[in-house]
Parts: sequence; structure tokens; C-alpha cells
Amino acid sequence: MIESQPTVVSLTDAAASKLRELTREDTNPNVGLRVYVYSGGCSGYRYGMMLEDAPTPEDRSFEENGVKVYVDGQSIELLRGSQIDYVDTLMGAGFTVNNPNAVSGCGCGSSFRTGDDAGSPRSCAH
Repeated sequence: MIESQPTVVSLTDAAASKLRELTREDTNPNVGLRVYVYSGGCSGYRYGMMLEDAPTPEDRSFEENGVKVYVDGQSIELLRGSQIDYVDTLMGAGFTVNNPNAVSGCGCGSSFRTGDDAGSPRSCAH
């Protein structure tokens, strides 16, 4: 069920447009963007995103900017208030996460640390 309450993450117009382009030929009406956080990376947490055929029972489901978004229960608090954007620059193209809960990140751009996670220095190796 898609919830109508405030969303955990928002999508910029560029991100929503790119996701609609990626799913244009998919006939599954439940296809959406799964956004999640997992342990790892040089700062303690890493972002993950993938297209998903349907939400699981543990997911919070949102419709954001015309795109279905699925976030598992363990990632919600770490992602709350985040914005996903799609950037296309000379250095490459891809989705980025602007997360107000992140107090530091790593040069790799896909790893972050929250204020509650004191963490310890880790290598930036993927």
C-alpha cells in the first residue's frame, strides 16, 4: 500500500525523470526504486539503490514525484529527510543522495556517518 504521509526520501525532477526513463518499457505497475542503507564503506554506512518489482511486507512504500519508492524499516531513520538527485557531469552520471543525517562522508561519495555512530576511520576501498 502506498502511504500518503510525509515521505522519508524525496526525488528531484532529474532523478524522477531518469527513473521513469529506466522503467518506461517495464509493464509491471509495482516497479519502483528501492533505497536502503547497509553497514560498510569508509564512514560506517553505504547507500544502495536498485529497481525492485514490488515492495516486501517490511517496506514503507511511497510515491514520490511520480515514482514508487520502497524503503526497508531499518533504513528509514538513517534516510529520513534525504533527497535523491540524478547528476550528469563530465566526470560521470549517476544518482546521488543528499542526507541531512550524515555528519561526515568519504571521498568515494557513497559512504556516510551519522551523529549517533561515532565510528572509526576506515579505508575508502570498495
